[in-house]
Amino acid sequence: MKHLLVVAHGSRRAASNDEVRTLCQQLKQLDNPFVEISCAFLELAEPSIPEGLQALIANGATEIVVMPYFLSAGRHVTADIPAEIEPVKQQSPQVKISIAPYLGAAEQIGEILMEQALQAIL
Repeated sequence: MKHLLVVAHGSRRAASNDEVRTLCQQLKQLDNPFVEISCAFLELAEPSIPEGLQALIANGATEIVVMPYFLSAGRHVTADIPAEIEPVKQQSPQVKISIAPYLGAAEQIGEILMEQALQAIL
């Protein structure tokens, strides 16, 4: 059973964290192969990445794709997120946990940015 965990930075501003939760609800409405789609946060919000992974595993996940909801490959994407995932991988070797490319690496990101910029002048 494949599950998706969208990982965002986390914010002290609750409304920002709620935006990520709303995004996950929207993703569930799309045609997708995932049994469950949820979110976790690197810091400042709950659940943490290990908590998010463990909840999916408790719900029967045999494969989890972690999607970094970040625009660039900074330290959080290249080091911090993998470091948060690794102990869970060690504790649950029967579960395949992989990291998808971060959002900013998507080919369509330039088109999305231009579309958003054009909203300001329309």
